[in-house]
Amino acid sequence: MKVKEIRLGTIKIGINNPPFIIAEMSGNHNQSLDRALEIVEAAAKSGADALKIQTYTADTMTLNETRNDFRIRDTKSVWKNKSLFELYGEAYTPWEWHEPIFKRCNELGMIGFSTPFDETAVDFLETLNVPCYKIASFECTDLPLISRVAKTKKPMIISTGMCSAAEIEETVNTAMKAGCQDLILLKCTSTYPASPENTNIKTIPHMKELFQCQVGLSDHTMGNGVAVASVALGATVIEKHLTLCREDGGVDASFSLEPHEMEALVTETQRAWRSLGSVNYGTTKAEEPSKKFRRSLYIVEDMNEGDVFTNKNLRVIRPGFGLAPKYYDILIGKCVKHDVKKGTPVTWDLL
Repeated sequence: MKVKEIRLGTIKIGINNPPFIIAEMSGNHNQSLDRALEIVEAAAKSGADALKIQTYTADTMTLNETRNDFRIRDTKSVWKNKSLFELYGEAYTPWEWHEPIFKRCNELGMIGFSTPFDETAVDFLETLNVPCYKIASFECTDLPLISRVAKTKKPMIISTGMCSAAEIEETVNTAMKAGCQDLILLKCTSTYPASPENTNIKTIPHMKELFQCQVGLSDHTMGNGVAVASVALGATVIEKHLTLCREDGGVDASFSLEPHEMEALVTETQRAWRSLGSVNYGTTKAEEPSKKFRRSLYIVEDMNEGDVFTNKNLRVIRPGFGLAPKYYDILIGKCVKHDVKKGTPVTWDLL
C-alpha cells in the first residue's frame, strides 16, 4: 500500500520522512500575547515543525448559559465545574493575535496554522493565508465544517477522537467530495489527560489501511512514550500540547509538555523513525567490525602432525577468526596435517 506524501512548504510529511511534530499552544498563553510569543519561541527552539493555535470565541462555541447541559460536571476533568462559556472565554486566542503569532512562526522557520471551529473562523484564517487546517476531535462529525474547510483545497489534519469507523468514513468522504486532496487522520483519545491504557495506538496501522491516508497521533498522555511507540506503528504526525511551565497553570497546562520535554519528543521520535529502516537480516555494514567477537573454533593445546581433534584440544571460543561452531562435531576425530600451536584459529587447510 502506497500512501501519498504531503508537502507543507519545504517540509515533506510521509513515512520516508521524520515525524512532523506539531506543538499545540491552545489556551496555554493564559491570555498574554507576550506569553504566546514565548511559547512560539520555545516550540521553535525545541525543534518542532509547526505551532498550532485555535480559532474561536466563546460565542461561536456555545451559549452563555450555566444550566447543567452547559456545565462540565465530570469530577475527573481538569475543567470540572466550569461552564462551557467560561472555559472558552478563558482559553480562546484573540483573533488579533493570530497574525503576529503566525508571523513569528514564519520568522523562526516553523509552520503556523490553526483549528477553526466554525465557518467564520475559516473565513478569517483564509485572510491570513494559513497553509493547512486542523479539525479537532469534537468537530470530526461536524460535516458542514469539514466541507467548508475542504473547499479551501488545503491539507487537512483531522483528529478522530471518539469517532466510529463509520463516522470517520463519513468525514473522509465529505472532505474528499468537497475538494480535499491531502488528508491526515490523527488517532486521538478525547480525555484530558489520556492514559496510555486507553490510547489504543494499534489502531494507527489499521486506520491507515482502512482509509488509505497518512495517520498520526494527537497525544494527550503524559510523557513521550506513547508518541514514540506510535512512530514505530507508522505515525507520520505527532501533536502534543506545549506550555512554558505546568506550574504556571492554564486550561491545558496539566497535560502539556514543557519545552525540555518537547525537545525530547522531537529527539526520541526521530530516533524511533530512523530505527525503522527496512526488513533486514544478516550483518549490516556498521556491524562488520563486530563479527570478530563471535565464537569460532580454536586449537587450545599444541598439536603435532597427525594428532586427532578432541574436546580437549578443540574449543568454541571468542574471537571469531576460526571456522563456525557448527563444524565442531565434524572436526572431532579428524587429524591435523602439520604441527599447530595453541591459540590458532581452525581453518580447513589444517586438515
